[in-house]
Amino acid sequence: MVTPLASRPQDVPQSPGARTVRANVDRSVWRLLNKLRRSRGKPVKKNFLRRPEVAAHRGHIIKVIVVGAGIVGAACADELARRGVSVTVVDASFCGGGTTAAGMGHLVVMDDSPAQFALTQLSVELWRELAHELDDAEYDPCGTLWVASDAEEMAAAASKVQMYRERGVDAELISTRELQKLEPQLRGGLAGGMRVPGDAVLYPTNAARWLLRRAEGNGAEVLEHRPATTIGPSEVHLSDGTTLTAHVVINAAGSHAAELTPGIPIQPRKGHLAITDRYPGMVRRQVLELGYLKSAHSTEGPSVAFNVQPRKTGQLLIGSSREFVGWNESINCALLNQMLMRVTGMMPGLARCNVIRVWTGFRPSTPDNLPLIGEFEPGLWLAAGHEGLGITTSLGTARLLADQLLDQKPLIDPSPFSAVRFE
Repeated sequence: MVTPLASRPQDVPQSPGARTVRANVDRSVWRLLNKLRRSRGKPVKKNFLRRPEVAAHRGHIIKVIVVGAGIVGAACADELARRGVSVTVVDASFCGGGTTAAGMGHLVVMDDSPAQFALTQLSVELWRELAHELDDAEYDPCGTLWVASDAEEMAAAASKVQMYRERGVDAELISTRELQKLEPQLRGGLAGGMRVPGDAVLYPTNAARWLLRRAEGNGAEVLEHRPATTIGPSEVHLSDGTTLTAHVVINAAGSHAAELTPGIPIQPRKGHLAITDRYPGMVRRQVLELGYLKSAHSTEGPSVAFNVQPRKTGQLLIGSSREFVGWNESINCALLNQMLMRVTGMMPGLARCNVIRVWTGFRPSTPDNLPLIGEFEPGLWLAAGHEGLGITTSLGTARLLADQLLDQKPLIDPSPFSAVRFE
């Protein structure tokens, strides 16, 4: 385990005396500073000598505090710890108990925007690389079946198939007859759909725990049931009066991110999920309607969309709904009934299934449906705002953030996810 982080800001590791650091910095560091600041169009400031890029350049161990032990925070901790960063993770409750528990667990390539496609494609590939290690997380490479209700949606499916293939993602157009063979529970009269065989599903909470355990194995320290009351550049204040310090604080607090970093445009969006008793083989793939994205991104009022996932336990996970109601976590019976009717309208046989549990949760929504990933200000970075794609994009988020933090070339363009794009 790593040594606990210092409790005073002046204890952040640096050469003896701030003045000495500035006096002894070599020209190569100043060249790096100028390069970093020119890329942002800002003048060089000497306090950037404590930035992680500079610490890495000078051979110092970088210290990072990740606030939030959901799947995004756990992925960030794992990625950074594997790269030699000293990581401490703090969470108000326990790993995977917040926003992560409100996710369905789909690992899907989505194409609502080029940036979303790039991040989800990268993330699904990274999850696939871990598949052989994720037995506890119930990883199931079942693929996704997008269902077209009519000719208009079928035309959209054809366009999507072409675009996916052009970008290196395996996809195929499915006829009505093929649709019935693949998923016999689907009602008749559907136009067809699109199959993406490389998608998968998993159990999000266990996946987050697996990532956090691996981070601990690489030296990360995990502090659960230690709520952060305030955070700022390079420091985190806990409810017990402790102050932790580091080179960088990463706000990965999910739906609560805006409470810790006021002003960022993240708000909670409630969703309902339901899970059935065990019906092995009843549904073989993740099945969604092609109108899912339209429903997911509607802000005009409550919405539902057809989404069913098979679980390795034989259960069926059913979604989904979305509504902006603040932090009201109560069951909206009318909206839940609408969601379930939507599902049985597409798969009539599911009306005979017993639903054994229903719950709500909150997903962190942003105005443009893309997460905030990167530096918000020196010493404070963001990894939040993923809404319903946090499970899928957690690994891609961690890779993108770590590459930027350690001054390495990102695998995809980070600019659409800039943490300051709304300023």
